[in-house]
Amino acid sequence: MKNATLRQLKVFETVARHLSFSRAAEELHLTQPAVSTQVRQLEHHVGLPLFEQLGKKIYLTPAGVEMLHYSRSIIQQFREAEDAMAQLRGISGGRLNVAVISAGDYFFPRLLAEFISRHDDVALNLAVHNREELLHQLAGNMTDLAVMVRPPEGMDTINESFAPHPYVIVAAPDHPLVGKRRIPLAALADEPFIVREKGSDTWNSMQEGFAGRLTNLRVAMEIKSTETIKQAVIANMGIAFLSAHTVALELRTGHLAVLDIEGFPVMLNWYVVHRKNKRLPPVALAFKHFLMEDGATLIERITGVDTLLHPRASDPPAFAHV
Repeated sequence: MKNATLRQLKVFETVARHLSFSRAAEELHLTQPAVSTQVRQLEHHVGLPLFEQLGKKIYLTPAGVEMLHYSRSIIQQFREAEDAMAQLRGISGGRLNVAVISAGDYFFPRLLAEFISRHDDVALNLAVHNREELLHQLAGNMTDLAVMVRPPEGMDTINESFAPHPYVIVAAPDHPLVGKRRIPLAALADEPFIVREKGSDTWNSMQEGFAGRLTNLRVAMEIKSTETIKQAVIANMGIAFLSAHTVALELRTGHLAVLDIEGFPVMLNWYVVHRKNKRLPPVALAFKHFLMEDGATLIERITGVDTLLHPRASDPPAFAHV
C-alpha cells in the first residue's frame, strides 16, 4: 500500500461511486483504458481485487468496500489541507470548488470567466452533475458550493436564491399549437412529451409547474440529456418542459418555439448551496457574494431570456408565438 498514489485513490473512488468505468472516465475526463490502468495499479498495491464483474455489471469486493472507506477519508484529508492553505492564501491563489446541475451548462462557464477576470490567479474545479450526483457531492463534502434549482431537503445546508429561473414548454416551429394564445394546460393532455429522467431538477420542476393540472401526462420518451431532448423536439417527435436558459439559442435561431400556455413560464430560482458547518475558503465566499450581487444581471445578459420572453413592442419577435 505504501506505493499507492492519491490519483489512484481518486480514480478508484470515482469508479466505486458510479460502479462504472465509463462513467468514471467521463467525470474525470480520462479515457476508459486510463481509468482501468489506475485501478489495476491500485489493486496491485493492495494485493487484492477491488471489483468483480457479474454479467455486465461490476460490484465492489469486500476489499473494495473497505478500500472505499479509507480512500474517501484520505481524499477528504487532502481537501481539508487544501482548504487550510487556501485560507492562508486568500482569494488570489485560491481554488474555487463549485458544482452545478446540467442546466447551468448554458451560462455558468461565462459566469465563472467573469469572476476569474475580477480575481487574479484563481484556480477552478468545476463539476457538472444531475441532481442526484450533485447531492452526493454535497453530502460527501466534495464541493464547496453547489448551484441548483431545488435545495436539498433533510440536509444541513444554507440555501440562498440569487437569480430567477423560468421554465417553458417548447415545440418545433411548425407544431400546430405554435402561434395560438392562452392555451389551456389541459390541451396538452394528448401531446407526446419528451422529458428528463425522474428525480432530475427539470422533472421535479415540471411536476411543480403542472401542479396536478395535467395528471395524465403522455410521456413519449425519457432522456437524460437536455441536448438530445431539444433535438428530438426540433424533429417534431414531441414537446418538452425545459429551462428557458437551456433553449435561448434555439429560440433566437427559430429552431424552437415557446407555446403560450396559461400559467407559464413557471418561475423558480437558482440557488447557491453549501453545508451549514462548511468552512468556506475566501475564494468560495467571494464567489458566493459575486453570485448574490451580480448573478441575476449576468445570467440575463448572457442568455437574454427576459428579453425573449418579454420583448418590447419595437423588438422583432424572437418566438414563433409572439
